[in-house]
Amino acid sequence: MAANTMVTATALALSMGVSSAVMAETPYMGDGHIMITPDELKWGPVGSMAAGAQIAVLEGDLGTGEPFTIRLKLPADYEIAPHIHPAYERVTVLSGTIYFAHGEEFDRASARELPEGSLAIMSPGDPMYGYTEGEAVIQLHGTGPWGIEYLNPEDDPRQ
Repeated sequence: MAANTMVTATALALSMGVSSAVMAETPYMGDGHIMITPDELKWGPVGSMAAGAQIAVLEGDLGTGEPFTIRLKLPADYEIAPHIHPAYERVTVLSGTIYFAHGEEFDRASARELPEGSLAIMSPGDPMYGYTEGEAVIQLHGTGPWGIEYLNPEDDPRQ
């Protein structure tokens, strides 16, 4: 791996704000099975999202080129500002309802309601945003390195 790529991957992992306390104890390494029950999840804050969001890493390392699976717990009345990701984002709504839209400007009226059981797949670099009305839990999976870049730098809590 080129030095620049390694630095980028490490920076992405750090920018996600994921601490080892919320990472799965046994990340998938291609052997055997991983089985996790909801009570075994370790939730923690997400440094790259506004206050209130929580993350649990089920498998993988977000800063490398391997597959990952995470869950995000979003409180009621939570807004996700317009942003992009460097890789495909695959979201399954596990509980509650989330509203997602494609676009560079936050507009609630343009967002699509995605109730429990819904799926959304977004392409790398495609701007998107979302919000909740009640609490929602979503599961994301994809292949890293992972990160988030807000279209308006003022929306980035890491600033």
